[in-house]
This record gives sequence, C-alpha cells and structure tokens, in this order.
Amino acid sequence: MFINSMAEQIAIIGLGYVGLPLAVAFSRKHKVTGFDIKSDRVAELRKGYDRTLEVEEEILQSVLSDAPSEEGLFITSSLADIAEARVYIVTVPTPVDKYNRPDLTPLYKASETVGKVLKPGDKVIYESTVYPGVTEDECVPVLEKASGLVFNKDFTAGYSPERINPGDKEHTVSRILKVTSGSTPEAAKQINELYASVIEAGTYMASSIRVAEAAKVIENSQRDINIAFVNELSKIFNLIGIDTREVLEAAGTKWNFLRFSPGLVGGHCIGVDPYYLTQKAQEVGYHPEIILAGRRLNDGMGAYVAEQVVKQMVRSNIPVNGSRVLILGFTFKENCPDVRNTRVIDIYRELESYHVQVTLLDPRASFEDVEHEYGIRMSEALPDSIAENARFDAIILAVAHQEFLKVDIRKWGREGVVIFDVKSVLPKDWGALRL
Repeated sequence: MFINSMAEQIAIIGLGYVGLPLAVAFSRKHKVTGFDIKSDRVAELRKGYDRTLEVEEEILQSVLSDAPSEEGLFITSSLADIAEARVYIVTVPTPVDKYNRPDLTPLYKASETVGKVLKPGDKVIYESTVYPGVTEDECVPVLEKASGLVFNKDFTAGYSPERINPGDKEHTVSRILKVTSGSTPEAAKQINELYASVIEAGTYMASSIRVAEAAKVIENSQRDINIAFVNELSKIFNLIGIDTREVLEAAGTKWNFLRFSPGLVGGHCIGVDPYYLTQKAQEVGYHPEIILAGRRLNDGMGAYVAEQVVKQMVRSNIPVNGSRVLILGFTFKENCPDVRNTRVIDIYRELESYHVQVTLLDPRASFEDVEHEYGIRMSEALPDSIAENARFDAIILAVAHQEFLKVDIRKWGREGVVIFDVKSVLPKDWGALRL
C-alpha cells in the first residue's frame, strides 16, 4: 500500500510557518526530512527552537531524529539528505513584488532543487498558494528539465493548499480539513491517502489540481472582500457618528449575517493571495473589479488610521509637527511574530509624512527582522513610569498582543492623550477612537 511503502520517506521543502508544522505532523507516522536553504533556521530547529512559535519546543524536540533513514523528523540544508525521499512536498512562500505582481521565484528555485534528486516513481506535491495552472504549467516543466524525467510517466504531481493560521493553537494543521489533488487518478488517490494518515479532520479530494489551486486562492480573496466591505462601512459610520462595532453587533443577531470586523489586512495570505487570482484573470483577458477594489480599500486603511489620529490631535489642540506618537504592535496579527506584509508600516509611514516622531513597540516581533525588512529600529520595553515631558501625544494600539492588554497604556500618554484602538479591545470608557 502507498502509505506503507512509497511514502515512508517524505521531504518537506521549506520549513516556515507552513512547512514545519506539516513536517512535525507527518513525522509522527512517517520518516520525514525537513529541508531549508537557511542554515541559521536549520541550526535553530535542530536545537528544538522555532522562532515562528508555531511548534512548541518540547513537541519539536520529541520528534527530531539524527538521520533521514530514522523515524521522526530530520532537519537539513543538504540536498544529499533528501535524495532518497519518495514524496516531496513544497511549502515555500509565494509573495508579490512591489507592483503587486506574483513572484514565483521561490517556487521555481524549489522545483529546480527537487528536480535534481527526482527519481522515477516519485511524487511532488505543492502547498504554496498560486493561481490555477501554476503547478502543471510553471513548476512541472522545471521539474522535467532539472530531472530529465517525463511528467505523468516517470513522476506525478499533486496540490494540497496550505491552511495554516499563524498563532492559532486551536486550528492546527491536523485539525483543519485538507483539500488534496493529483495529476492522475491513481496519484490523486495515493496523495489523498497520504494526507488522510495524519489529518484528523479528514480530507477532500478535488477533481483536479487546477480546482484545488483555485479553491485555495478564492478562500482568502473572499475574506479580503468581506473585510473591505466592513472597512468601508467603518468609514461611512465614522462620518455619520455611529459606532461601527455596535452596528455590526446589532446586525449580527440575524442568523445568516456574516461576521467580519474592520481592521488592517496584512500577512502573507489575505493581503497577497487575491493578486494571484487577479493576475490569472488578466492573463485570460478579464479585468477583475470587485477583487481589486477590495484590495485598494484594505491597502489604504493604515493611512486612514494615521489620518484619523492626526485629525483628533488637531481637534484637541495638540501640535502635530514634532509630536510624539507611540504605535503598539507591528506584526501582521496578534500574538504572532510574523512581520511579513504588515500594514502597520502604512500607519508608521503616514505619520512620518506629518513630521511626527514615531516610537514603535512590539514584544513579539524580531528587532532584526523589522530593521532588515523595513529599516526601522523598534523601541525596547517602555518603563513603568515616564517623565511628564516625555509622554506621548497619541497612542495607537495597532496589534492586540496579550502583553498590551495586561497594562493600562494610558499611563504612557500625556494628559488628554489621543488613543486609537484599531482592534476595538480597549474599555469603551477610555474614549479611544475605533474603526
């Protein structure tokens, strides 16, 4: 049977937010080799430390092995260590460039790497978010060229979209139903059996790889559009003088009302995936309107928050030029260290354009990552008491990390401080502005 023979040795290519939890899950029943090109990442994982905090240290250490042939998870950056695998699962990121065009470079490079060790009878499964057709039209040709093998004759392929929710300890990889697919009926069945061996929530076998690719890309596009709608509502209700959250609570009493909240939309999924769908649409001659409109609106929310803070400072007779503003949180979501595609940067940059002195504090984010990716030096933890002349004129709670919810952030502000609560988690009697 496939699960007990060909799939005994699995190689996971890319050990980030998606690859590592998947590798750990498979390692409980299969021999798994985790491969990553970042030597520092490999060194940390071998010691049992995951800087993404997706896998707890004791869990990671419990599955680590010393060799690819042993039970458990072996972690490496050496190509030779994945040469004996029979199933290769690619979980590299799929970002967009500065023009919001899909960047398939990581996928091409990963496919070339796998192609160098691909053997007759092997299977290559992709989990990275893509537009329909990427697996078979873009990745497979790279595999064929690098290996000299023929697709669906010497090797087969599959696609199983990742459904990792960073920072979520309840909906982990094995507890979320998994969509699977394969390039042939036999491959589809075998790939589905492979995932079913470790996914407690079950699997759903799509009719084709393209269907599975399309299903993934519309999941986050749908969320993006719905969040854009409530973000637009928040702008309207702000002008009318109505509390948006109270409106949503009232509307939510209807059984079929969809519950979405206004906010910043960043990260490597919701803020990126829609561009993959719109790219494919434009390639076939269709200009998507709703999807791109939602993206434009959501991408403008950071600047909108900054604008509302500045307006309130003016109303409160606080000089804006040279004022001091504290931003709490920089990651793309709460209780997560990931700063990729964070939209808090838009608040920061917009405030800078008003010649505001901005201080950034985030206990979850890596100082090195923030400085490397955005050129910003974060502040260290603020003292319990601050001199009156050093207190902040405005405080923006951008990300609701648990650390911020345990303190009274008002103590860091001057008398009459302007507070903006992006996540609407602060006590209402504080009088904070909200989306």
